[in-house]
Amino acid sequence: MAKHIAVLMGGFSSERPVSLSSGNACADALEKVGYQVTRVDVDRQVAARLAELKPDVAFNALHGPFGEDGTIQGILEYLAIPYTHSGVLASALAMHKERAKIVAKAAGVPIAEAKVLHRLDAAPAHVMPPPYVIKPVAEGSSFGVLIVREDQSRPPQELYASDWPYGDMIMAERYVHGRELTCAVMGGVALEVCEIVPEGYAFYDYESKYQPGGSRHVVPADIPKPVARRIQEHSLAAHEAIGCRGISRSDFRYDDRFGEGGELVWLEVNTQPGMTPTSLVPDIARAAGHSFEDLLTWMVEDASCDR
Repeated sequence: MAKHIAVLMGGFSSERPVSLSSGNACADALEKVGYQVTRVDVDRQVAARLAELKPDVAFNALHGPFGEDGTIQGILEYLAIPYTHSGVLASALAMHKERAKIVAKAAGVPIAEAKVLHRLDAAPAHVMPPPYVIKPVAEGSSFGVLIVREDQSRPPQELYASDWPYGDMIMAERYVHGRELTCAVMGGVALEVCEIVPEGYAFYDYESKYQPGGSRHVVPADIPKPVARRIQEHSLAAHEAIGCRGISRSDFRYDDRFGEGGELVWLEVNTQPGMTPTSLVPDIARAAGHSFEDLLTWMVEDASCDR
């Protein structure tokens, strides 16, 4: 009898639409290869719903707070339902950008200087010399990311907004010029490096991530082999230091304006990479010879508790 997979999707974070897209794409593919699939649109009653369903595996296609910050992982541990992706501690740690940077730096991964402060303290005057980036401490998909350019006389005034939805604590991080690169780790192996080229967007923001044609993925990235090897090594080091399991994806900036030996900086690790038709990890996995169905099958068979 085929394994029963509960695909967890939706939820109630800012990334709900992305999660629904990821979840349905994964559910379709898992059904195609013969699994019994139940699609679960996650709400506050998810524990009771899962206790009733008793699936063999929970495929976690949630994104953002409650889905990739250790919360749903704790529920699944409590219910003793094997699940995909990282466990409670790694999920919580990776989601908190400041703490993840501390751990990655201790593992020898290069990071950009940053400081965490209340958004209202960052609004009156520059907290570091421009250019720099303002980002929520615990959001994904580039929600709430603001780039402060060299010629801006003051920080973005959106920080004063009474309806700012991304939490009061923000990170100001030195802006690193250059190319957007990413590398997936699958089962302890770093795959090919991918370059993300936004098409018609200033940077790899929410729209360029999820709109068809919003960005172009170049796999393998057209970069010097020694740089690609460094990115793979740093991706694996961050994956292992933070304690990730299954699939993770590390993002980098590479400034090669003044030559191949330019600056390489790790930005963050994603423990719940998107699985939409325009997502990065499926493209990177394909370059390593794994079809979308093969990738998802591997994730299901890798699922466990106590991750």
